[in-house]
Amino acid sequence: MTIIPANISEKRLRAAGKLIVALDTQDSHKALAIVQALGGEARLFKVGLELIYSDGLIFARALADAGMGLFLDAKLHDIPNTVERAAANIGKLGMSFLTVHGTDRKTLDAAVRGRGTSQMKLLAVTVLTSLEQADFADQGLSMALPELVLKRAFMAKEAGFDGVIASPQEAAAIRAELGAEFLT
Repeated sequence: MTIIPANISEKRLRAAGKLIVALDTQDSHKALAIVQALGGEARLFKVGLELIYSDGLIFARALADAGMGLFLDAKLHDIPNTVERAAANIGKLGMSFLTVHGTDRKTLDAAVRGRGTSQMKLLAVTVLTSLEQADFADQGLSMALPELVLKRAFMAKEAGFDGVIASPQEAAAIRAELGAEFLT
């Protein structure tokens, strides 16, 4: 698969530095149509689980090889050895960002080790936005949701992550506590 970004104006190039497009489809042909329709207007393209588990890794590699920024939303969460090896392999694919569930320090530390010297940035998913306080009570967790998100953000930063994925409701608190350079 060859992907060639369209020629774009200087004005569009400046805007391209801000746009991240989610390719939330399970069909790489539809994803490619989105990429081509946008020309060079996007800074990054997010490839999520539904596309990853079709032919998304081949597609993502083609985008990376064409010089496009890729955000692999894999949400890794497994035993440390598996996370470390997966992060190492993903780093070799040329991804710009990788998501990892930020639920425990062992998983976070493994992803940092796996990244090694790759330029790939690691983002910890603090809490899935589909979850509510009652879901945490079902899991035996009594911490309030905003407090849990902040705790996981601190843990990710201490582990060496570049930032977190969080809902807009927690973004301001994360920035206030962890600084603007920590991606949120």
